[in-house]
Amino acid sequence: MAGRLSPETYAAADARLSEVDARVAGLYPGEPAGRQPVHTVYVPAHAYHAGLLADWGERARVIFAERGDELGLDPDIAERVRRKLVAEPIEDLRIDFEDGYGNPGDDAEDAAALECGRVLASSEAPPFVGIRFKSFEAATRRRGIRTLDLFLQGLEGRLPPGFVVTLPKVTAVEQVAVAADVLAALEKAYDLPERALRFEVQVETAQSIVDHQGAVAVPRIISAADGRCSGLHYGTYDYSAGLGIAAEYQSMDHPAADFAKALMQVSAAGTGVRLSDGSTNKLPVGDAVPEAWREHSRLVRRSLERGFYQGWDLHPHQLPTRFAATYAFFRGGLPAAAARLRDYASAAESGVLDEPATAQALAGFLCRGLDCGALEESELPLSRARLDAYARRAG
Repeated sequence: MAGRLSPETYAAADARLSEVDARVAGLYPGEPAGRQPVHTVYVPAHAYHAGLLADWGERARVIFAERGDELGLDPDIAERVRRKLVAEPIEDLRIDFEDGYGNPGDDAEDAAALECGRVLASSEAPPFVGIRFKSFEAATRRRGIRTLDLFLQGLEGRLPPGFVVTLPKVTAVEQVAVAADVLAALEKAYDLPERALRFEVQVETAQSIVDHQGAVAVPRIISAADGRCSGLHYGTYDYSAGLGIAAEYQSMDHPAADFAKALMQVSAAGTGVRLSDGSTNKLPVGDAVPEAWREHSRLVRRSLERGFYQGWDLHPHQLPTRFAATYAFFRGGLPAAAARLRDYASAAESGVLDEPATAQALAGFLCRGLDCGALEESELPLSRARLDAYARRAG
């Protein structure tokens, strides 16, 4: 049945919006394919060694065996945590040449960068790995670039799977653009495939939220990365300190932190850039284990509920609570998510009328739970292939 509008009206609408359509498609490709790690473990470069994964796993297993009962976990979740600490205690590792490393002098850092690259090239690596180098501010720019250059030299240009670098302390959008250019130059220097080097931007300065002109900086940061930005990572303590928040009140759940992360979230939505929450410096060691575990569990759960599926861990004793809180989140949400997606896929009558975008979120939830070990394929309402298809598109 034809309406009353002429073909010219349709054609005019298409013509006027064709450039917009292309721009939107380019800027908002949607959720990227592949797994996102549930955490990033930061280890100072001087503490990195060939047996680090085994060492952290062993230390996490010992504390969990000795004191895991204090967490009051469901037996199924406790067993999943035990298996995880054996099979994959670290999902994402960042060898830190920035705050966690300090400034030992050029000769020492040169040697460490080369050695860390060589060790990584010859050792077991987690699914995701990389380094954090010093910022692109004037005082540290050349040092940061040189460290990355020497690290790649130590790797002999052979990047491990899941390799990513971290750009800290962004105070101007132009620093991100220059970092992208440096990565392109390094690809040529080491005969790497084009765009093999990607980076996370740490959001840990006020200027990386609101720029010097009063505009929201996060979308401009993503654009300036020229497609190389894989993630935005919130830096709890640098960001809080930069705002003048007293040390006692610096936390992942401070209102200032929530404001920054809300802007990160809305700016990154649909762009394919993933988000990570920050860290807590309350470490579960000695007499502080019970309190620190409770705090870490609460903060991990809080981040997950707010759509931040990744965070930072700084000590082996944080691994049990990272995985326990993550597994409880996904397993607790499994029955409802599976039922709702099953009903949506079969167009069945149910008590909830879900939109296509909600079906996408439900599928993404289940895929994340499967990727981290919280769920089993046998528990899912659809095949993994169908889940992936739903998770990548709304409809």
